[in-house]
Amino acid sequence: MQIIRSTPDMRAIRQDWRQAGGKVVLVPTMGALHDGHLSLVARARDWLDEQGGGRVVTSIFVNPTQFGPNEDLDRYPRDEAGDLAKLRGAGCDAVFLPQVSDIYRPGAQTHVEVAGLGRILMGRLRPGHFRGVATVVTKLFNIAQPDAAAFGEKDYQQLTLIRRMVADLDIPVTILPVPTRREADGLAMSSRNQRLTPEDRAAAPVLARALDRGEALIADGAGVAQARRAIRDILRAEPRAEIRSIDIRDAEDLSRVTVPARPVVILLAVRFGDVLLIDQRVAHP
Repeated sequence: MQIIRSTPDMRAIRQDWRQAGGKVVLVPTMGALHDGHLSLVARARDWLDEQGGGRVVTSIFVNPTQFGPNEDLDRYPRDEAGDLAKLRGAGCDAVFLPQVSDIYRPGAQTHVEVAGLGRILMGRLRPGHFRGVATVVTKLFNIAQPDAAAFGEKDYQQLTLIRRMVADLDIPVTILPVPTRREADGLAMSSRNQRLTPEDRAAAPVLARALDRGEALIADGAGVAQARRAIRDILRAEPRAEIRSIDIRDAEDLSRVTVPARPVVILLAVRFGDVLLIDQRVAHP
């Protein structure tokens, strides 16, 4: 497995790969890897097998521009040695580990923003977050020049936004969505789970129970307001859960819905202590 630490080296290696043939899939991450991330690598490998072979490159970069001034950038978990060992075991071909100064050079004035999708839902709770996401993903696409990139469905708004960005800017990258991986008790795998206290970790599976209830109600023909009330009741019954948002939107474009006529996505943002967890579920009426 190749370890790449600079943009020039990443570009040079990508040129070597192009000459050798085969496609490249990028798996962008912020590190602190778990089985959910490794499922992205597995999906990338499966796609390459379908395409006749190629290489998987995973990026590890804790992107400062997607963190707000009072968020947890400094406390975000980091474990480079552990991450590299996991990626070797998963069959990753290369890892791109740039420094902040390599991605954001002095004097840079250009940002990428998906104006509509980036300012609603989590974009409303975390102003500027999705501008940081769109900018860094665009830069990673330009540096690694992948044919495809894998993103988890847990970050559903992010996935939707990146699909929109790729379409709007004619970026020649196929986006591969990957289902959410969960712990045995239903909690969505997340690097932030490491920061939960034992008490909050025991409480956090309430998210999955709330999503189960919302999904069942939508399947039975309930409207958005009824499903949201039921989800809120379940979350409020857990005293350690601080609700930040409950949204039910069209699953394709995140537009508002009153009575679902096609698939919707239930989006939750709930704080446990000082850790904000998000989760989602696509529900079919």
